[in-house]
Amino acid sequence: MELGSRLIEIYHRLYQAYGPQGWWPGESPFEIMVGAILTQNTSWRNVERALARLKAEGLLSPERLYALPLEELSERLRPAGTYRVKAARLRAFLEYLFRVHEGDPGRLAQGELETVRRALLAVPGIGPETADSILLYGAGHPTFVVDAYTMRLLERLGLLPAGASYADCRTLFMAHLPPDPQLFNEYHALIVRHGKERCRKRGPRCSSCPLLDRCAYGVAQTGEESDGSAGAVGTAR
Repeated sequence: MELGSRLIEIYHRLYQAYGPQGWWPGESPFEIMVGAILTQNTSWRNVERALARLKAEGLLSPERLYALPLEELSERLRPAGTYRVKAARLRAFLEYLFRVHEGDPGRLAQGELETVRRALLAVPGIGPETADSILLYGAGHPTFVVDAYTMRLLERLGLLPAGASYADCRTLFMAHLPPDPQLFNEYHALIVRHGKERCRKRGPRCSSCPLLDRCAYGVAQTGEESDGSAGAVGTAR
């Protein structure tokens, strides 16, 4: 099966199994961008606490956060964990936002994707996953977000070799799927749901996996018979 068709089939199977995920939670693009920065190395529950505190104090806007001294910003982010580091990263993002986009989050949606992405990646503390989360979920750009769940799933399905890079994984989706931000949004959310519920790092629940007949790893775990496509697609790049 051609790789693009294979990826679409995986998407449809995950969608049938889990339904729409409604990502990313947030009342505004700016809130989504802040959440993408705060969620680094912590649970979403902790991020929600920090966002709720900012909202309660009327601070969740570019202008008000930018005007807040760094120490005060750090204190407001305490519920998110590693709050001093996250405050510095959020401050760096705000400085970029005001320097390049006049403090307007909507302007991140303008311009050529890779140009905007390179500028974001130059901001201290913003790596590829955070940049792509900001651009996809906050700005509506057609860029695919990659995380540990995505890498694990593609490796187990034989679509990526072990040790593949973030760029390798992102390129696989970007090169073989239509540049549709809604598709990329839902696809990534479904992969995360699948990775948490079934395709877990330890104790994967392969027997109930909607992709089992396409997954060489799952077949080996369960002793089920594969339709033969799992290994055959493994060399397609």
